[in-house]
Amino acid sequence: MKRREFIKDTAFALAGAVIVEPHHAGAKGSKYRVAVIGRTGKGNYGHGLDVVWNDIDQAEVVAVADEDPKGRAAAAKRLEAPRAYADYRRMLEKEHPQIVSVAPRWLDCHRGMVLACAEFGCHIFLEKPMCQSLEQADEMVAALEKRSLKLAIAHQTRYSPALRHVQEVIARGRLGDMLELRGRGKEDRRGGGEDLMVLGTHIIDLMRYFAGDPQWCFARVRDGGKPVTKNEVRDGAEGIGQLAGDEIHATYRFEGTTMGYFSTHRAKHGASKRFGLHIYGTKGILTMTTGAVPDIWFVEDASWQPGRSKARWKQISSGGIDRPETLSDSNHRFGNRLVALDLIRAIEKDTQPKCSMYDGRAALEMILAVYESHRQNSPVALPLKNRTHPLSLL
Repeated sequence: MKRREFIKDTAFALAGAVIVEPHHAGAKGSKYRVAVIGRTGKGNYGHGLDVVWNDIDQAEVVAVADEDPKGRAAAAKRLEAPRAYADYRRMLEKEHPQIVSVAPRWLDCHRGMVLACAEFGCHIFLEKPMCQSLEQADEMVAALEKRSLKLAIAHQTRYSPALRHVQEVIARGRLGDMLELRGRGKEDRRGGGEDLMVLGTHIIDLMRYFAGDPQWCFARVRDGGKPVTKNEVRDGAEGIGQLAGDEIHATYRFEGTTMGYFSTHRAKHGASKRFGLHIYGTKGILTMTTGAVPDIWFVEDASWQPGRSKARWKQISSGGIDRPETLSDSNHRFGNRLVALDLIRAIEKDTQPKCSMYDGRAALEMILAVYESHRQNSPVALPLKNRTHPLSLL
């Protein structure tokens, strides 16, 4: 991506980077009616997508739904919810919430819960990844578009205050033209297909954030050192749906000369240490982890060998460039608050959240393009024509 193109694309983001508290809902002093859907033992309440509303002055939790009796009682107490339901559809029908946290991590329930929320006219804060397949994602987007509803997905890095300073570094040309984006998963016991889906979604989303939509993907998926066939396709843990592979390598072509690479395998050494994204430009390198308070550093060195050039790495924090980080978010509380406040802003301004349903679907599409390319043994154009899960067609 050329520097002038990035400046054009990010000018609005730089201008609006200051976080503004949204106004209250409706009449003066009223609050948004919020409901929470959890599923104890099957995705629970995600990474704090329930308790975030305890920190939002503009909202009050009116009810919680959980099919598990003990989990439901604990959640009602934790959220100070006046009512609790075993059936989330009955809760939506009775309580008429304006916003719903669809909190379970497990993906097998996302489609049904989101479609129910759309039916009852609710905006949504959704745990990532979006769902199991592009067919499901398309159905979810269509249902929300029909009612002009907003969905924010929990790719928290998009909401980090530090990102505006990253944009500033790129827009001012301190990295030069963007040549490569390199990402890796956590590469722990989930290395391969599960890593790509559950954790790679953060890295893939960041690739799109910085480089725009990819034009094509070429990828190979291996298991036990051999190319994956239909015999290696399995149902993933935690309701992920179909997945395959313990080693994945994917290449994406973005606009201009920008290329993206994502890899994951079950590592013998250094699991979780390499999780993050590296951006290589004609003038330097930027490296970052994920989350609302990511660890971000850059170095102005066209050789990409700062050890040889003696160039100094500089930190990018929420406070600015070459300044230490003063914020923390060990339990996702800060990041979830940013997402929730931005969702309210999007509702009131009739705009899209910083990470919307379209971004969630696009990240999933880049992930499933890996399997589609492997299935066809060739690069595949994006957006994908095939909306069926590629592994079901092997």
